[in-house]
Amino acid sequence: MADFEPAVLVLEDGTRYAGRAYGARGRTLGEAVFATGMTGYQETLTDPSYAGQIVLMTAPHIGNTGTNDVDMESRRIWVAGFIVREPSRVVSNFRATRSLDDDLVDGGIVGISGIDTRAVTRHIRSAGAMRAGIFSGEEFALSDAEQLEAVRAAADMSGRNLSAEVSTPEPYTVQAEGERIGSVAVLDLGVKKSTLDYLAARGFDVHVLPHSVTASDVLALGVDALFYSNGPGDPAASEAHVELLRESLRAGLPYFGICFGNQLLGRALGFSTYKLPFGHRGINQPVLDKATGRVEITSQNHGFAVDAPLEGIIDSPAGLGRVKVSHFSLNDNVVEGLNCLDLKAFSVQYHPEAAAGPHDANYLFDRFRDMVIELHSEKEGAE
Repeated sequence: MADFEPAVLVLEDGTRYAGRAYGARGRTLGEAVFATGMTGYQETLTDPSYAGQIVLMTAPHIGNTGTNDVDMESRRIWVAGFIVREPSRVVSNFRATRSLDDDLVDGGIVGISGIDTRAVTRHIRSAGAMRAGIFSGEEFALSDAEQLEAVRAAADMSGRNLSAEVSTPEPYTVQAEGERIGSVAVLDLGVKKSTLDYLAARGFDVHVLPHSVTASDVLALGVDALFYSNGPGDPAASEAHVELLRESLRAGLPYFGICFGNQLLGRALGFSTYKLPFGHRGINQPVLDKATGRVEITSQNHGFAVDAPLEGIIDSPAGLGRVKVSHFSLNDNVVEGLNCLDLKAFSVQYHPEAAAGPHDANYLFDRFRDMVIELHSEKEGAE
């Protein structure tokens, strides 16, 4: 043990956990959250939705399958920090080209290992997600009071708009695969590569747009549909994206949103959003599809949710027709999907594009494709 460098995890409420330095050395600050997936850590690390968050993996052994370029979901690692119980000492997978530790060091991601992640998880579940910091290297020498002061001075996730940090700086296009059925504008609020691949595989030319575009920009493209991606931050701080969506819906553009895109549809329809105590993160979250009665095991990563009645048909407070909640969480009854009855628009709070699985909800991309094809048929019939 003498060969290991010390590190410490400090929570906003003053709780401290001593461990070993992992990844890059130094100081990192962010919101401490936990993810319950046993696999797919590279997808988690490179998911832009985790920007600003120090992610704790509840699975005790992380890193045994290494990392590679194929499983990257974006251009870089986005987590603010990484917490594991026991990092794998060796890489044992034929697809691996490097170790997880290599990626963390190269990405400048400060981490910590060797702490009781069960205890930290139980604490966050009881006290709620909170600001935290990991200190190692020279930063470990700071006094307890100095470390805690740095944590409490960090930005809170509530009220933060992080889309500018994770969105593409320039628009680009992914060409349709196979038979082309139309085009879709994807507002990149932290989009994952798998999302673009699944849309292209359904016959869409995918126009990926920066977060700063306007409704006029989107409608000028002449696309057949609009898609809002996952992303980090507080949906209440993204009013420009809400207004863009309202204008697009009023213009008759079909819409599909996932994760952050579900929250923004909720706000566009006139519902409010709220911060969850500790969020839903992991690849084993049960969701009920109210239309079929089927339980789907889903991948999730969100700390905010839509505040809407689970039962009945609701008139949109923003005057956009009738709406109903299509899915909800079986763990805590959180809204997991919205369906517009007078518009061609729907959304889900979870991740149907989860590359590491599960794939229970992948059919939603087919539903989106069918919705666009149906609209084409209606227009041809009207002519």
